[in-house]
Amino acid sequence: MIIDFDSFTPIASLVGGVMIGLAALLLMLTHGRVMGISGILGGVFGGMFASGDKSASGDKSDVAWRLLFVIGVLAGPLALMALTGAPVERASVASGLTLPVAGFLVGLGTAIGAGCTSGHGICGLARLSVRSAAAVGMFMATAVITVYIVRHVV
Repeated sequence: MIIDFDSFTPIASLVGGVMIGLAALLLMLTHGRVMGISGILGGVFGGMFASGDKSASGDKSDVAWRLLFVIGVLAGPLALMALTGAPVERASVASGLTLPVAGFLVGLGTAIGAGCTSGHGICGLARLSVRSAAAVGMFMATAVITVYIVRHVV
């Protein structure tokens, strides 16, 4: 693995990390919820089709804040471009059939693991959750194996 120090942005990375941490803290303090994007996004769709029974798959009263959170995540790069005037750099990680298959597998993994990297990795580890530590270890091991297979076997 080679680190590209020409593209390394420590200040922007630090600011982004602090903002993610503040968002997680704010959500925990105001709603008592863990900030995991897969759970938040799942709650948007589950809440839209909920019957009103809070024990069912979703809760309609949670849809508004969840939807605003998702909109904020999507609007973040646009706000950065508006503030700095610089385009947000992005790189394609997959193309063709690989992208939907990878997306499905990530979704399946977050469903099996009862959370995603943001929920377990950022919030769970900060709360010293043993379950989150196990989930992050499993995520990382799966990522290492997947990268090895994709780069050296396939």
